[in-house]
Parts: sequence; C-alpha cells; structure tokens
Amino acid sequence: QVQLVESGGGLVQAGGSLRLSCAASGSTISTYVMGWFRQAPGKEREFVGAITWSGGSTSYAGSVKGRFTISRDNAKNTVYLQMNSLQPEDTAVYYCAADSSPFKMHPTSDPRAYEYWGQGTRVTVSS
Repeated sequence: QVQLVESGGGLVQAGGSLRLSCAASGSTISTYVMGWFRQAPGKEREFVGAITWSGGSTSYAGSVKGRFTISRDNAKNTVYLQMNSLQPEDTAVYYCAADSSPFKMHPTSDPRAYEYWGQGTRVTVSS
C-alpha cells in the first residue's frame, strides 16, 4: 500500500512560481509512473503531467507544457512539480497519483491507470 502526501501549495501572484512535492511512504515508488492531476472549482479533474519510473520520459497537458516540469528523486521516494509563470487559471487542488504497474515505458494521462492518490494541495493564483 502506498501513501502519498502532497505539499508546497499556497497563494501566489500571477507570474510567480511554486514547487509541489509528493512524498510516498509504505512502499517504494521507484518503479511506478507518477502523475499529477488538478481539479479547479466546479470543473472535472484534469491531467497535468506524468513521469516514468526512470524519469526518462515525461508527458504534459498542453495548457502547462513549457511552464511546468515534473521530476523525481527515487532515493527520496518523492516526485516534484515545478510550476512557473503561474496564471489564475492554474488555481486548483493538485493531486499526485501512482500507477503501480512496474517499469512502464510511457506515462499515461488516463486517471484510471493510477491506483494511489494523495489528498491534494491547494494552489491559488491571484491576478
């Protein structure tokens, strides 16, 4: 069983940056694809990005490509989401998730592939 805890959310002005962390416990995530999703008020949950177990491949939603970067430190059992040039439309609760099928070569944007989810961290971007 994997427990995921996100941190690093908060209030930031438009154009600012935040780095979210997702710390895993209970089991290693070193062989898992890890994803980030977000849910804005009144909207469906949407894919933000994902990274393969080795970090060799990443995938991003078009709305964040070039602004957000996912990375991971398997030694620390932690995944990160660096968010730059934040805009009010990035305001949401951000969730990390783990796809526990090991050694997948390609990250997926399908939330149904992810078995484990954190509780989320709120990001608010003011204009």
